[in-house]
Amino acid sequence: MNKNIAIIPGDGIGPEIINEAIKVLDAVGKMYGHTFTYTEVDMGGIAIDKWGDPLPQEMLDKCVASDSVLLGAVGGEKWNIVPGHMRPEKGLLRLRAGMGVYSNNRPAKIWPQLASASPLRKSIVDKGIDFIIVRELIGGIYFGEHKTFEENGEQKAVDVLQYTESEIERIGRIGFETALKRNKKLCSVEKSNVLDSSRLWKSIMIKLASEYPEVTLTHMLVDNCAMQIVKDPSQFDVIVTENMFGDILSDEASMITGSIGMIPSSSLGGTSCGLYEPIHGSAPDIAGKNIANPIGTILSAAMMLRFSFDMAEEADCIERAISVILDKGYRTADILPADENEALACTKIGCSQCGDLIVENLRKE
Repeated sequence: MNKNIAIIPGDGIGPEIINEAIKVLDAVGKMYGHTFTYTEVDMGGIAIDKWGDPLPQEMLDKCVASDSVLLGAVGGEKWNIVPGHMRPEKGLLRLRAGMGVYSNNRPAKIWPQLASASPLRKSIVDKGIDFIIVRELIGGIYFGEHKTFEENGEQKAVDVLQYTESEIERIGRIGFETALKRNKKLCSVEKSNVLDSSRLWKSIMIKLASEYPEVTLTHMLVDNCAMQIVKDPSQFDVIVTENMFGDILSDEASMITGSIGMIPSSSLGGTSCGLYEPIHGSAPDIAGKNIANPIGTILSAAMMLRFSFDMAEEADCIERAISVILDKGYRTADILPADENEALACTKIGCSQCGDLIVENLRKE
């Protein structure tokens, strides 16, 4: 099978971690008889420097025409001084909208080999951390009207949060469908005690529940959810929520797993062409030093194989190889144990060596 993948290396450590993901994809392709071709796309700071635009239309067209998109990371201090509409992150928002990917799916799963890296107490971690946050991606306050103006002699800023019934329904269905494939538990998170948009959200989720009798639907206010994620994450299986809440909660969830460098994500819409990326930033302070953790990007590539290309066996192969190198004690700097005695039992590796080791441990089941 041949698949065309649009590759966005981006900024900072982006090119380094993308190189390792390509290395693993090529090895998996060779093992299973697939061919992956890559179309490189400029987005973010590099595109601003090269084209004067965080995502030129020509680059967006390449992404839309691909079978899926794999992204490294964008942004950095260098571009903090550019106007808001030209920031590297605007390219990412435009990419999501242009691809029509409205559902961001981010797992929060702790690898047993890294349990000690979680900031949570051992008694909490031992109960298990394995849930997924389904976040609405192209609506809400991030895509509403934004304006700053003067009123009564002072500056005033307005950001509009709005959702339509159809937007809520389509992300709600993703939440229910995801729950059906897991443990049939769905928690809808909103702020219905304050916001009209959340009251509409809750009413539509209740209406959808009648179509999914196998799924147990619960509701939780976002502030309570933020507390419960650190108090008892084992209670969650699938969380579905709106854009800004999901942005905040998914970052919180990633930290309780021990390292942001281990977490992949997928963004999907009405087609199989998805956007896959690690959840961490561009980390310009460590760029070019060969110390970045590429596992989040490699796991994102595995998610792409699973959800966009229907290559579940190939995705499993990658995940097994990662588990093997963790079992053998290999650790990039971000997941090296803080405890000196534990660290002595591990072998510190760099970004490229991590990719090489994963390739070496790829095995068909």
